[in-house]
Amino acid sequence: MHSEEIPPVAQAAEPRSRFAAAYRVLDEAIAARAFPGCAFGVLAGCETVLMDALGRFTYDEDSRAVAPETVYDIASITKVAATTAAAMLLQQRGQLDLETPLSELLPGFKEKRAAGATGPTAGGVTLRNLLAHNSGLPGYVEFFRTAKTPDALLKACLELPLEATPGARAEYSDPGFILLGKALEALTGEALASWVRREVYLPLGMNATGFSPPASARSLIPPTEEDRTLRRRRIQGEAQDENAWLLGGAAGHAGLFSNVADLLLLAGEMLAANAGAGRLFEAATVRLFAQRQDPPGSSRALGWDTPSEKSSSGKHFSRNSIGHLGFSGCSLWIDLEAAVAIVLLTNRTWPDRRSQLIRAVRPAFHNAVRETL
Repeated sequence: MHSEEIPPVAQAAEPRSRFAAAYRVLDEAIAARAFPGCAFGVLAGCETVLMDALGRFTYDEDSRAVAPETVYDIASITKVAATTAAAMLLQQRGQLDLETPLSELLPGFKEKRAAGATGPTAGGVTLRNLLAHNSGLPGYVEFFRTAKTPDALLKACLELPLEATPGARAEYSDPGFILLGKALEALTGEALASWVRREVYLPLGMNATGFSPPASARSLIPPTEEDRTLRRRRIQGEAQDENAWLLGGAAGHAGLFSNVADLLLLAGEMLAANAGAGRLFEAATVRLFAQRQDPPGSSRALGWDTPSEKSSSGKHFSRNSIGHLGFSGCSLWIDLEAAVAIVLLTNRTWPDRRSQLIRAVRPAFHNAVRETL
């Protein structure tokens, strides 16, 4: 029998049989309530070898089933799929210099230190520092507690004191990427959301990816949380991250929505570019942004993370890999050496943020996939 004559049922069963260990990890995770459902996919070489979904939008039995094409709130994967991708393309085109001081692009960036901090002031913070998460800015600030408008939030972010000398300490920083997103908007003269859609998503065919889904699409997106304090409603189809929500749903650090197929397209472009065959990116660009940055020992590259000890990527991704996680329970890992990419999308924060079971699920899933391959 020729391959095109294989019955549909057999075609659907083959990936589940081949990747049985990976399915077992996810089935057990759903049973343990690590998340109510998930969509996932695997790229090996130039071929999508797995794309499927399990579970439901919520734990209710009558909840909508997750499909392979289901769109999720991908939270901090925004940092690479939007902000870093834009920075890569602008740097490649000669429009972005990594050593540009942030204060040149955002004059409102105040040059001050936190109490007790020593060394250079905020004037030393460059775009490279923001991408490498070594700017000295704090990791997370609940701006939404006091700021009531996008302008007030941005002003508070611009006035944050540095907690360390730029380049001296690695600390993953949401405020850093909020400011980076605004700096890129100053460079392009355009909103990040529209620029990245036109320059990155449309050329790559990532038609399901974008910020602020229309109201008509929200019921087709798994909810992330029952918010009982700030918005006092079910968060579904709008940015779960409160700072991104206050910024209108589109920010440099969070707010992007996407699905497995689109993120595999982005991963495939990174793999193709690394091999010198990219449609958007050049090999030198990917390699530059995949290089680990100061201080020594940091796993952070430019925008991207790289595997570290006890990484969510598991034990089989090479040192020459890039990836990122999302607070909502999503992950993207790309092994530039092995030409393998894995996407896992979940809403592990449903109905609240307490469960941390995803921390064990991610490496187990990645290990099972890589061992199958």
